[in-house]
Amino acid sequence: MNTTMAITLVGIVTIAVVGMTGRRPSRGEFGEWTVGKRKFSTFTTWFLQAGEAFTTFSFLGLAGIAFGGGVAAAFALCYLSINFTLQYFTTPRMRELGRKGGYLTQADYLADRFRSPLLGKVVAVVGAVFLLPYLQLQITGLGLIVQLATGSRTGGNLSMALATVLTVGFVLWSGIRGIARVAYLKDALMIIGLVVLVVGIALTVHGGIGGLFETIRNTHPNLLTFHQEGYDSTFFITAVIISALGGGLGTLPHLWPPVLAAGSGRTLRSNAVWLPLYQIALGLPVIVGFAGVLLVKPGSAPNAVALTLAGQTLPGWLVGVVAVAAASAAMVPSAAIVVGISSLLSRNLFSVGNERAQLRTNHLCVIAAAGLALTLGLTRPGLLSDLLLLTYGGLTQLAPAIVMGLAKKVRLGAVPALLGILTGVGVLIWLTFGGVDVGTFDTGLIALVANLVVTAVAQLVVGSRSAAPVPAEANTPVPAETG
Repeated sequence: MNTTMAITLVGIVTIAVVGMTGRRPSRGEFGEWTVGKRKFSTFTTWFLQAGEAFTTFSFLGLAGIAFGGGVAAAFALCYLSINFTLQYFTTPRMRELGRKGGYLTQADYLADRFRSPLLGKVVAVVGAVFLLPYLQLQITGLGLIVQLATGSRTGGNLSMALATVLTVGFVLWSGIRGIARVAYLKDALMIIGLVVLVVGIALTVHGGIGGLFETIRNTHPNLLTFHQEGYDSTFFITAVIISALGGGLGTLPHLWPPVLAAGSGRTLRSNAVWLPLYQIALGLPVIVGFAGVLLVKPGSAPNAVALTLAGQTLPGWLVGVVAVAAASAAMVPSAAIVVGISSLLSRNLFSVGNERAQLRTNHLCVIAAAGLALTLGLTRPGLLSDLLLLTYGGLTQLAPAIVMGLAKKVRLGAVPALLGILTGVGVLIWLTFGGVDVGTFDTGLIALVANLVVTAVAQLVVGSRSAAPVPAEANTPVPAETG
């Protein structure tokens, strides 16, 4: 075992140990495990929200997009700005309704606001299905990280299995409190890892970071425009819109527990103001991607650029540090996603009676979801690649119902909301798997338009029926029978 591998494995174990230090629910209560006492401080809520928003995509994916698509990678900086702006207005209201209604999940909110248990069950299924590929991405991404850092495919698979088992362990033990503890460590490691990598690149490239972009301007000017294949202006605009709506309107189920656990609406508004500071950190992997254009062999896999550069510019022990940072960016979101999936299934789909039974069922769902994602990651890593593209687009179909539910009086009917969601999901699946060519236009946005049209038409029909006059014959007294 080389130094890089040893440091990586020790780091993964350390992350899990930190997660185990989170306080275990005293009486095994499902609510305590999921959202704590609903009194989390601004500090804790900050790291929970950031920890679940910045993932392996932030570490590896953005560098890959910059490597292949240039400035199109800046879409992440744009959508997060809109995302946090929307959260300033939406999350305090979500928390208020959650406290009054005792919500633990996104599906609790929709089922209660629309007075429809069926809607809650459908939302639970949609949420679990579209979160599963996102979970598999984190686990597979962690294996790729270790494989690239150490040069060992076996080491990558071992790390995937080890990290999954350890993540399940601390999630089962301490729930959201364990995730919060690991989130503190993860953010520090991620920033340190990115800074180390960028410094290594600056020392390698002639002229430092300034020289890097001067060279890009002279040798690859197309990377500074929206003319790369697959990364044109249409991709940029539609990706920003669908991603901003997805995060800003609470369509991702695993982002609800931190909101519901916050101590106050003021805490959430404060975070919405200051969380955009993380976009400074997101600029670092974009720099890494541009550096890969000059330093990495053409034709290399985009997602491998960051770790390939780490191996070329840093000593082995520092590569291990970067790998641990990237691994933490996979383990924290994995933990949050597992909680999101298991909570939806145990509380809303299976509708188990009391909290203790819900918690036992929930723990089984945690193990099942993580085990399925790990199995797919080890045996068929490409199986869910297409479905992964549906994650944001699919979950964004919940946006109209979520927004309407925030009003003091919900004026949208449960049936129109349900029909809209099913229509949006159906159109998205058809566009993705039916071979329909929409160019670089985001299919989730097209599906959302269909969703809105069906929702509006259905609401008009339902409204007209409820307001229709009673037929004349119904107002006519029935004559008494005669002898």
